[in-house]
Amino acid sequence: MAKFLHISDIHLGFDRYDSKARTLDFFFALKDVFEKYAIAPKVDFVIIGGDLFEHRNIKPAILNHAQVCLQMLQEANIPVLAIEGNHDNAPYGTKSSWLRYLSDWGLLKLLEPGNINDDEAFYSPWNEDTQRGGYIDLDCGVRVLGSNWYGAAAPRAIEQIAEVLGELPPAPGPSVLLFHHGLEGQIARYQGALRYREVLPLKKAGIDYLALGHIHKSYVEENWLFNPGSIEANNVEESQFERGAFLVEIDAKGKITAELKTDYQQRPIVRLQQKMRTSDVIESVAEGAIALVQKSIASKEIVPSQQPIVELRITGTVGFDRLDLDTRQLQQQLQDLSNALIFLLRYDVEEADYASPISEEASRLEVEQEVFTDLLAANSVYKKRATQLAHGLIDLKDRQMEGAGEESLYELVESLLEKE
Repeated sequence: MAKFLHISDIHLGFDRYDSKARTLDFFFALKDVFEKYAIAPKVDFVIIGGDLFEHRNIKPAILNHAQVCLQMLQEANIPVLAIEGNHDNAPYGTKSSWLRYLSDWGLLKLLEPGNINDDEAFYSPWNEDTQRGGYIDLDCGVRVLGSNWYGAAAPRAIEQIAEVLGELPPAPGPSVLLFHHGLEGQIARYQGALRYREVLPLKKAGIDYLALGHIHKSYVEENWLFNPGSIEANNVEESQFERGAFLVEIDAKGKITAELKTDYQQRPIVRLQQKMRTSDVIESVAEGAIALVQKSIASKEIVPSQQPIVELRITGTVGFDRLDLDTRQLQQQLQDLSNALIFLLRYDVEEADYASPISEEASRLEVEQEVFTDLLAANSVYKKRATQLAHGLIDLKDRQMEGAGEESLYELVESLLEKE
């Protein structure tokens, strides 16, 4: 009966790593998705569930990215229906946004509920002359409805939408609602997510396909609530999420089949981890990191010709001053080795704590012995001989205070440093 493409969270203009090439990744991903999963299969329409842009205020080049992609669909006679997300909605106190601009120019249809405080209908049908409306009945027999970004007010907005749906003229067929919000339990550390029971009124009110966005991970609930996730990873953690674009078919009996498409142009992201031990010398950090990257290249986990994004997280406990490592130099060395577009070196080690308990009754000699032992034990080179060397340092101090010559002091140091 109908076939459509559901995408969300495109984030054109992404600039977190201050890399022009990385910003272009989001444009190339969107362009490839449209070509492969909208134009090639000749879908009836495309829906965008919010956050087409990364920022409310965008540069001309980013607007051009959106126009190029949307014009491809316009030339293929594929309508695009969209809503604003929290990243690209109209700034507070204004009535216009860049999605509204694209809608006014006919490149997409921005579906927005009316302002009931201004005596506007909550949902009015799309008007091609004014380029305004809250819902549209398409020729393929599907009704698509829009919404706003509601934030913490989403539960109340759902109740209002569900109530209004019953007042609309009968839909010609299945109903799709675009709603930019996340569902509880999908990702950690996400506050304000909706509970499943909070969205159920929409299903009872006649919504057959609830098209979500906002969370950059794909998930489906009860084959009526769908979130495709973002089309590109906004950070290395998101590279572990299943995400992409839903190619959806609704048959004559109303059965929904949504297939998540992920085979399109994306920047490879590789995450590596290196664990340090207190016995490791400082040189072993760089040696281990280089060996780990070389191993990943040999196994083709890292493909230098693809210019991946690589994250190396160095963890554990070290027996030297962690600040002695030149992380900037090591990061550049690893980036050159892997030919990474962006190399993220996370140096999250802790220094070993070697403080020994000293009683209040301890003599001066015992205090000196413990202090010297702790200092030596904190160095991975001298750790195994800390006690022996501590005695030697006390001897060296005593000789110096007694006026021993430099030559004899030097000979004592040499003897202390001789390997067993």
